[in-house]
Amino acid sequence: MDKKVIDEGKGLAWLSYLGLLLLIPLLVNKDNEYSKFHVKQGLVLLICGIITRILWIIPVIGWVVGMVVGIFLLVLMIIGIVNALNEKTEPLPVIGKYAEKIKI
Repeated sequence: MDKKVIDEGKGLAWLSYLGLLLLIPLLVNKDNEYSKFHVKQGLVLLICGIITRILWIIPVIGWVVGMVVGIFLLVLMIIGIVNALNEKTEPLPVIGKYAEKIKI
């Protein structure tokens, strides 16, 4: 991506990984490709988080799986924030391929 595009979107792109705060870069920088890249990844991360919370309803197995997946999603969130702040457009492990299929 062009350095100018990255500089314009970098200020808010990291918010994409903080749940519903992804709406801020989506609405403010809606024409910025850098922000869109991180919003898509944040959206997939949010959906995975919602599914994980639903798993917690299942006793014992759901709790264990929910805990493990929750920790994994936390790590992905941190990786995404660091990538956004370091001007990188690397897909997140495991879920990044799904984000590429989203059209915004």
